[in-house]
Amino acid sequence: MMQTKKRGAQWLIYMFIGLLIAALTSCASKETEVPSEDGAVASTVRLEFWTPFSGGDNQFMTEMVNRFNRENKAIEVVQVNSRLDDYYSRLKTAIMSGNAPDLAILHQTSLPQFVQNGYIEKLTEPAKQIELDWTGFNKNILDSIVYDGNPYAVPLDTHALVMYYNKSFLRQAGLLDASDKPLINIGAEGFTAFLQKLKDSLPPNIAPMAQPSTRIDSVWLWWSLYNQINGGGAFYNEQSTEAIFNNPKALKALNYVDQLYKKQLIPPNINDSFKLFYDGEAAVLITGMWGTGAFEKAPALDFGVIPMPVLFDKAAVWGDSHTMAIPTKHAMTDEKKRAALTFAKWCVEHGAMWAEAGHVPSMTKVVASEPFNSLNYRSAYAATANYVAYWPRHIRQWSIVEVLIQEFEKMNYSQQTPEQTLQAAVKRVNNELKK
Repeated sequence: MMQTKKRGAQWLIYMFIGLLIAALTSCASKETEVPSEDGAVASTVRLEFWTPFSGGDNQFMTEMVNRFNRENKAIEVVQVNSRLDDYYSRLKTAIMSGNAPDLAILHQTSLPQFVQNGYIEKLTEPAKQIELDWTGFNKNILDSIVYDGNPYAVPLDTHALVMYYNKSFLRQAGLLDASDKPLINIGAEGFTAFLQKLKDSLPPNIAPMAQPSTRIDSVWLWWSLYNQINGGGAFYNEQSTEAIFNNPKALKALNYVDQLYKKQLIPPNINDSFKLFYDGEAAVLITGMWGTGAFEKAPALDFGVIPMPVLFDKAAVWGDSHTMAIPTKHAMTDEKKRAALTFAKWCVEHGAMWAEAGHVPSMTKVVASEPFNSLNYRSAYAATANYVAYWPRHIRQWSIVEVLIQEFEKMNYSQQTPEQTLQAAVKRVNNELKK
């Protein structure tokens, strides 16, 4: 009997020790201890990092996080990935409720509302503490994250429109030169003639140019061409209180986009233009440079890529940037801010890893580096970063672009003219601005 009680007491002691260890392990998940080089015990700063990536982007960012964690034992980055559809609403809710992550990806287009509402930290002082050199960034990209002289995010890249082409189809149409580059005469007329020759030379089931009739692609194309016209690109008045893109230059660009659909150089009712090109059923695709990483994996696709062609007066192209920002968090320590920026700095300095997804790194030394230039295709469009035309800075720009998408879709389906499209879009945007 005594032995039975003794065993029971020992079992209780073991159970208590087990529970204590489990509790301590749980507590250590947020801040664990690791030995430093001199044998002393140091705390590991745990960072919660939110991202909206999907497909290849998510894969490449996960690889970067894993490598950083292996190389930096004092900081542990935990990536939390969400769908882009509800990412920003979830992030704003988390910030306002005091449950923000320690670091988050923000598109440059979304920065104005986060800056104006005080949702993200100014990075001037924290960047000094970790010796982040802002002069090392591409100037066009850097300017996009500076407000009133202060940086509010670390730009990771630029991702802009580029032109992909199927070499086999261009060769068949006699539109490929000796270096496998497209033979396109200058100007809008030259590009139209290029697509028309593809249409005349290729089987009818092959799209000369693939572009969806729905979603944002035609808006991106219009914005690129509108900014290529001297004096073009105006969206709001100086006070950002009124939309002013119903003008002759904007109409000239939109008329060009419309005639591509009308002449069926872009076939009607395309849903997934990306898949069409991937499957070898389109000769040309103008889309974001994030397609490069995916197209490289298409076993039967022999493709090339060039910057967005200049159809009007100067080089300009729609683009955006992924940036890394520190959400406002009242209890966030300076140590965590430094850790967050240390990770951000590491990411931009290892931008060649991120470039595998297709993006152009934000740091000039990375673009000039051997790891970046050893990648196929990317160096062909790296200079695009110098003339990306970002959307104007407005706290509601992200949602206002949705208005453009809806009106442009009507034009693509011949439900309204380009003139009517701009008139309707400006009217609706102005109504939104008054709310």
